[in-house]
Amino acid sequence: MLREYRKVATIKAEKFTEEPEQVFKYGMFPDIDNRTNEFQYFLPTKEGDMRINLGDWIATGEKGEHWAIKDDIFRLTYELVED
Repeated sequence: MLREYRKVATIKAEKFTEEPEQVFKYGMFPDIDNRTNEFQYFLPTKEGDMRINLGDWIATGEKGEHWAIKDDIFRLTYELVED
């Protein structure tokens, strides 16, 4: 039976800007895509290295884990919690 589910966890997130401080903070590493000869970044996650693009969001979960979320999906899924 198909049922609806809602996310209830609160996360912290920041938009990926490719700033060196941000790259260092999350332990990202750059690489060259041999097919396109373009620079790309990878974010280390519990499941393995995840490609992240400029404008994606870096999410941090309750246990300190990180993952990347595309901007359009982030905006559909999360809303800002006011202090």
